[in-house]
Amino acid sequence: MSNALLSLLNVQLPIIQAPMAGVATPQLAAAVSNAGGLGSLGIGASNVDQARQMIRDTAALTSLPFNVNVFCHQPALPDPARDQAWLELLGPVFAEFGAEPPAVLREIYRSFLDDAPMLQMLLEEKPAVVSFHFGLPPQSTLAALKDIGAKLLCSVTSLAEARMAEQAGVDALVAQGYEAGGHRGIFDPREDTKMGTVALTRLLVSRCALPVIAAGGIMDGAGIRAALTLGASAAQLGTAFILCPESSANAAYRAALKGPAAERTEVTCAISGRPARGLVNRNFALREGRDVAIAAYPYAYDANKQLNAAATAKGCHDFAAQWAGQAAPLARELPAAALVALLAAELE
Repeated sequence: MSNALLSLLNVQLPIIQAPMAGVATPQLAAAVSNAGGLGSLGIGASNVDQARQMIRDTAALTSLPFNVNVFCHQPALPDPARDQAWLELLGPVFAEFGAEPPAVLREIYRSFLDDAPMLQMLLEEKPAVVSFHFGLPPQSTLAALKDIGAKLLCSVTSLAEARMAEQAGVDALVAQGYEAGGHRGIFDPREDTKMGTVALTRLLVSRCALPVIAAGGIMDGAGIRAALTLGASAAQLGTAFILCPESSANAAYRAALKGPAAERTEVTCAISGRPARGLVNRNFALREGRDVAIAAYPYAYDANKQLNAAATAKGCHDFAAQWAGQAAPLARELPAAALVALLAAELE
């Protein structure tokens, strides 16, 4: 099981655990890395101190490489009128739980494009691998990360994005198909080709010089083998790891993923303001029959998190962001190391 990408990343198996901000933990990332794959942390939803602690906690559990993922979205311009219209739409839903919507929405996630302290922290902590979602940082940032020896990965959803990443000088491409759970990695949400994993992987392998990591709808060794047959150097799995005890998924999320809800996933912008695939719940029907623009990312996510908190306090989990890919029913409840070992055995 030797290829150029595995040598570059210094891992044994062509298995990458997706970063999954809010679900992946130091314990999960370290367990995957220790088992021979590449564990990942998503720090896009964390502040600098939280992110630093996550990296240090992971490094304390493994001496092997792991990936640190950042969000490179274009920061949204404040739009109070749009935010207010979205909050007015949500008002009656908040009222169901005896709550009031917030007066204003906040930019709860700072983009890595505009976060010099986060870059400085990465330069100090020196993770072995850094990956980008929603776009690319400036060349100066890429150069600084390369100077510390970090290998760079970028999520892409089209050939055009792959060419941009290749020209920027990253080391490998994560080909994120439309089947994938969580947020679409599209650079510009207005230009989504919605290409599936098989087509996208094969296209990038054929047209790009960089190693390709297939992502989206891959849950077992047979799926990994299929990706490798298409020419991918590795596969990235996210939903497959949610039921691991090391993930931070809560009981309601785990129960939904193990039940019939897993059989239906859809993509919506109504939760965060950017398209993302998850288990269908009441979030997906918020705009039905209403011609109201969703607040921009991540302002809409601020509204969702507050609505979900109000609902959860009343025992209702209908507004949780339960991200999952299309093959979610194939999720298995195993410790991460055991899952990686099983994936490797199935692959062989």
